[in-house]
Amino acid sequence: MTSSHGSPSKCEDNKQQESRLNIDVPMTSQLNSNATESPRSLKRSAFAELMAPKPKQSKTASQIENNKSTPSNGPLMSLPPNLHAYQNGLLPYVHQPESCTPGTIVRTTENTVLIRDAFPKGLVHLLLIPRDPEWYVLTPFEAFSPASTERQKLDKHMAFLQLIREEAGSAANLAASELSRLVSPYSTSCKARHDALEGDDPPATLPEGRDFRSEIKIGVHAQPSMATLHIHIMSGENHSDKLKNKKHYNSFNTNFFIPLDDFPLMEDDNLMDKVEQDSLVKGDMKCWRCGKNFGNKFKQLKEHLEDEYNAWRSI
Repeated sequence: MTSSHGSPSKCEDNKQQESRLNIDVPMTSQLNSNATESPRSLKRSAFAELMAPKPKQSKTASQIENNKSTPSNGPLMSLPPNLHAYQNGLLPYVHQPESCTPGTIVRTTENTVLIRDAFPKGLVHLLLIPRDPEWYVLTPFEAFSPASTERQKLDKHMAFLQLIREEAGSAANLAASELSRLVSPYSTSCKARHDALEGDDPPATLPEGRDFRSEIKIGVHAQPSMATLHIHIMSGENHSDKLKNKKHYNSFNTNFFIPLDDFPLMEDDNLMDKVEQDSLVKGDMKCWRCGKNFGNKFKQLKEHLEDEYNAWRSI
C-alpha cells in the first residue's frame, strides 16, 4: 500500500547508520536533488544540511508560539483541560510546541505540523497533523469522506483532502531522503551511485539509485487510537523495537491502514464498519514482503521480519 506522490528520492551519501530522524526546520527544495547537478554538490546531501546544528528554538517554533491557538481562517480556540491526556497527545505539537521534546517537530507550515512518531513502526515514521481545529477534531472518514450531499460542503472537504495530499507528498519526499540515508550504505542498487560520489573524479551524470520514494506509504487508520486527525507517512519494512504485538502489526499491514489516495471512500465501503475494522486487526498476521501466514504467532513473525528486513535492505 504505497502512495506515489512527488518525485523519486535517490541514494544519498551518508555514513551514519540506524539513527532516527531528528530535525526541526522548514522544508527545502534541496530534498529533490537532480542527477544532472554537480556531483560535488551532491556529496552534501539534503539531509546532511537539514541535520546541521540548529538554534535551541527554531524560527518556526517561535512563529507557532506567537500564533499557537489561532488557526488560519478560524477563531481563537479554547484548549481542552485534558490537553496532555493520551488521546489528545498530539495537540501540544500544534498548540504548545515549546513543551515538546526538542527535535520531535520536523516541519511546520501554515496548515500542518509534521512530527516524528514517538512510537515508530518502521525505520522512518512521521505524522502530519492539521493545525486548524475545524479539521483536526474530525475522524479520517469525516474529514475525507463526508456524508453530505451539499455541494459547498463537499467542495470544502475535497479542497482540504487535496491540501493534505500535497503536504503529505512533500513530507514523503523528506521521509524518502531519510530512508535513503539509513539504507543506502547497505543497498546493492545504490553501490554504483555511492561509489561515483566517493570517487576522486565523479561523472557529470550520476548512476540511477534506488527509488526510496516508492517505499514510503501515506495513510490513516480506519479507527485511530488518537483523537486528533493525523496522517502516517512511513517506510513499510516494519523494522522497529516499538512493533510489539499483533495489533501494532496488523494496523499497518492490512486494509485497516487506508492509503490517503483511496479517499474519498464509497458510502457503502465496509471499512467504515467497526466489525470489519476489528476483524482486520484481529485477523491472521501475514508477512508484508513474502505473504507467509503466521496466524497469531507474533514471536515467529518478528524473527521472520528481521530476516526480511536484512534481505530488503540489501536490494
